[in-house]
Amino acid sequence: MNFSSSNSTSAVARDNLINAIMKNVITVILCLSINYINATLVYTFMRHEMFNTNPRYILYIHLVINDIILLTLLTLIQVLSYIIYTLHVWLCMLFIIFALSANLNNPMTLAIMAIECYVAVCFPLRHAQICTVKKTYVVIGIIWLISAQSVLPDVFVALATERIDFFSTRVFCRRKSIFRMPMSEQKDIIFGAVLLVIVWLTLIYTYLKILFTAKSASEDAKKARNTVLLHSFQLILSMLTYIDTPISIILKKDFPQSVSAIRFAVSIVVNVMPRIMEGNIPLWV
Repeated sequence: MNFSSSNSTSAVARDNLINAIMKNVITVILCLSINYINATLVYTFMRHEMFNTNPRYILYIHLVINDIILLTLLTLIQVLSYIIYTLHVWLCMLFIIFALSANLNNPMTLAIMAIECYVAVCFPLRHAQICTVKKTYVVIGIIWLISAQSVLPDVFVALATERIDFFSTRVFCRRKSIFRMPMSEQKDIIFGAVLLVIVWLTLIYTYLKILFTAKSASEDAKKARNTVLLHSFQLILSMLTYIDTPISIILKKDFPQSVSAIRFAVSIVVNVMPRIMEGNIPLWV
């Protein structure tokens, strides 16, 4: 593939100064506030041995760390896009690799947390042997490996097909600007759909199993059932990412003069607001 221009920005509309400042102030304040709360949770986790030796809390804190990574990268990309507008392709590629991986980690982590609840309720005598700290960290590593498969093929194809000088050019940092293969979008849709189907089937199966066990009036079983329900709600929040584009397209047709405002509002609702709730729901159970 040839890269005909060193600055692919013509198709991206820019906001005026006041709107740009307002959007970035709102985003940065939300990011700092949420990340402060999440960082406090991580600090508490690290300071207390009862937490960092419990697989359930390890998985939960992995969820929190993913939110920190994702929210930080999204905010950084937005702020840099307003300050210097374009980024080097290699830098944008690094941001996108980690952001996409962190985004896909959350559904898989929720599924593993549901399985842990299922084991604790349905196999209480074997829970300590099945759900160990070492196995938990191995599972987290596998989660990162799986999520990386959604973007690493695009990286390898880009390295193989793009000219070497493409990676030192500057583009507006978005996935389509650096991964320009025609089949990339279809691959992402299939990968995301398969992943979500597996996660939903896991949540449904574990919930039904726990539900039947909960009929025995076990308090732990009822608590686990509520936990899986909350994980399902968290998964719904995570799935907002997949309806980002359709919502934006529909709103842009109805409000063509407010494209920039729509893009910003949808980004906040889809990417920022779920981070507020995802990090706090597990504390209720």
